[in-house]
Amino acid sequence: MTKVAIVYFSGYGHTAKQAEAVKQGAASVAGVTATDFRINENGDLPEGAWEALAQQDAIIFGSPTYMGGPAWQFKKFADASSKPWFTQAWKDKIAAGFTNSASTNGDKFSTISYFFTLSQQHGQIWIGTGLMPSNTKANGPDDVNWTAGFAGALAISPSDASADEAPRKGDLETARLLGKRVAEFAVKAGG
Repeated sequence: MTKVAIVYFSGYGHTAKQAEAVKQGAASVAGVTATDFRINENGDLPEGAWEALAQQDAIIFGSPTYMGGPAWQFKKFADASSKPWFTQAWKDKIAAGFTNSASTNGDKFSTISYFFTLSQQHGQIWIGTGLMPSNTKANGPDDVNWTAGFAGALAISPSDASADEAPRKGDLETARLLGKRVAEFAVKAGG
C-alpha cells in the first residue's frame, strides 16, 4: 500500500475543506491510503503523527495564507520537523502543497514557496498541479485551476464566506486533482 499524508492547519474550516478534497483525490488512486494530520490551534500534531509521517510515501502540506505566508501553527510544525530532517526521515518522499486565502492573489505563492523550501530542506521531490489555467473570459470560480496555480493548489474563500460556501467547486476540484496526481507519482516511485 502506498501511503499519502496531508499535513495542514485550518483556522476557520476553509482549508480543512480543501484538505479533504486533496485527501479524496489521493484516496481515489488504487493501492493508496490517504491520511490527514490536522495541526491544532496550538500548532501541534495529533499524538503519533510524527512516527506516522516517517512511514508515508508522500506528504502534502497545507495552510491558509495569512499576512503573506503560512499560519504560525504551520510554521511551528515546520520548525519541529528539524528532528526528522536531522535523520533524513522524509528524504525522497513526494511533496506538494495547497493554500487558501480570502483574496484573489493574497500572496498565496509565498506560502507555496515556503512549502517548497521546506520540502527541499527535507530532500523531498516536489510535485506541482500539472494543470492548465482556466483563464478566458468564460471561466470563473467553478472551473479547475481558475486561480492558475502551477506549483501548488490555490483556493479563494471570500472573507465573508462560511466554510460551507467556500472554497468553491473549481478550487476543490483543483485540490482533488493535486491529491490524485501526488498519489499517482507516489505509486510510480514505489513501484
